[in-house]
Amino acid sequence: MELDNDTHISEFLLLGFSEEAELQPLIFGLFLSMYLITVFGNLLIILVVSSASHLHTPMYFFLANLSFVDICFTSTTVPKMLWNIQTQSKVITYAGCITQMHFFILCAGLDIFLLTVMAYDRFVAICHPLHYTVIMNPWLCGLLVLVSWILSALNSLLQTLMVLPLSFCTGMKIPHFFCDLSQVLRLACSDTFLNDTMMYFATVLLGGGPPAGILYSYSKIVSSIRGISSAQGKYKAFSTCASHLSVVSLFCCTGLGVYLSSAATQSSRSGAVASVMYMVVTPMLNPFIYSLRNRDIKRALKRITGIPAM
Repeated sequence: MELDNDTHISEFLLLGFSEEAELQPLIFGLFLSMYLITVFGNLLIILVVSSASHLHTPMYFFLANLSFVDICFTSTTVPKMLWNIQTQSKVITYAGCITQMHFFILCAGLDIFLLTVMAYDRFVAICHPLHYTVIMNPWLCGLLVLVSWILSALNSLLQTLMVLPLSFCTGMKIPHFFCDLSQVLRLACSDTFLNDTMMYFATVLLGGGPPAGILYSYSKIVSSIRGISSAQGKYKAFSTCASHLSVVSLFCCTGLGVYLSSAATQSSRSGAVASVMYMVVTPMLNPFIYSLRNRDIKRALKRITGIPAM
């Protein structure tokens, strides 16, 4: 990529987790295993939901979309990191960095929006069970997913387009295993006030709005469950949203932990390690969380694979 007079650069260096050569095979094997489990597990969820007619409901429609986004989320960063370790190179091109940044922001936004939509689905199912099929009709489900994609795409497109005019004229070393927006902005030698403002505004908006919607939905769900007289009825109502609540807690707590640890230690490497939790570990665990205690998915898995589910 040809660039002008030191105002732009052609590549960045991703420093990753460690520069010690003896640790690279261990890091490679660990992340390759987690990546393969993530892709296989989420693909299996998509296959099960699409092939089992009794899973053609709003809850599983949103789950299949979440699984697809989780595959994309992990695939945005991990394969490049594995390639760099294998080739003993830390280079990522300028165009590759911008592209990676765009899809990372897109998938992160989609994850939180879909988790919010799934919380709304559970709210309607438990608080308005008689009107569930009318409210959560296929048209509304498709619209909610479409709006999630549009909002996430607009945010990621705006954030990445604002990076393009920036000049980079210092050491292009990113102390991370992917092109994180905040780390890239630190390397710019031109004014990044608008970029920082937009980044913080989007963080507050996405970090405040969807979680507030999730908390509101679950406050109503808890109130409805408390109003159920029988213990069996309470258990049945809670079990329908236990998996989603576990995933939401895991994603939000690990995401919050990244920012709190970065703010407390001021260490970019610590932030890189913490980022693994919500970028790799959470998408890897989602299929297990949704399948281990879900009888419908267990039944569908047994029918497809012929292996009795636990």
